[in-house]
Amino acid sequence: MALRHEPTASYHSVQDALRVLETVARRGTGVNDTELARETGIGTERLTTLLRMLRREAYVEQIADGAYVAGAAFTRLGSAEGHEQALREKLQHTLDRLRDSVGAAVYLSRYVDGEVTVTQYADGPAAPKVHEWVDFRRSAHATAVGKSLLTQLDHDGRRDHLARHRPARLTSRTITSDRLLLSRLASQPPTVPVLDLQEYAVGTVCAAVPVTAGSAVGCLALSLPAEHAHRLRRAADTLNRSVAHVLLSLTI
Repeated sequence: MALRHEPTASYHSVQDALRVLETVARRGTGVNDTELARETGIGTERLTTLLRMLRREAYVEQIADGAYVAGAAFTRLGSAEGHEQALREKLQHTLDRLRDSVGAAVYLSRYVDGEVTVTQYADGPAAPKVHEWVDFRRSAHATAVGKSLLTQLDHDGRRDHLARHRPARLTSRTITSDRLLLSRLASQPPTVPVLDLQEYAVGTVCAAVPVTAGSAVGCLALSLPAEHAHRLRRAADTLNRSVAHVLLSLTI
């Protein structure tokens, strides 16, 4: 299965952040921002923004003399022992914070062995998750999660998926035509959130953005009750800005 990967702003942010982290890790006793700028080649303003984000995520910390050293989260994720548990906890913390920020249930999903899989999610009383009335593995054509994952495959990969999971009408808004669906997927810009406007379930709207780390296909998504549809675009923009945090955790 070939993938359709196009570098995004989030991808470039992660690449820059990794350069900073590699420099900090290499200079174990601490490195100041002037040295970081010189060694990474990242401009001062850009570096300041990255360091603020890395400190907030506990990937670096600033010691008494102003120098930066590896933070607790970076140390845990960088350790071979317990890496998977540390990664899951870090991602869950990010999802919980994002749920509270956007006021919606949020989901992290992957395309594994030809199937849609929701790996983690964060919901709550004020942010209920979607009722999975049709298995997500069989409804990629109708969900924001599924469509976002399919956009990251090449044409043959999409056709293979639709051949195995024939598009069924779930609501009056569901696209069931292979030709129309493939056309929509092919024209979807990678930087624009994919939307589900009551295509999977009446009363629910969703948005999803790609999260691609290496050869792994994934996405970050949110869902809202239809009566809150007016918040969807703004919430999706916030979701898009949060991709770099998830990508960085997956890449370390």
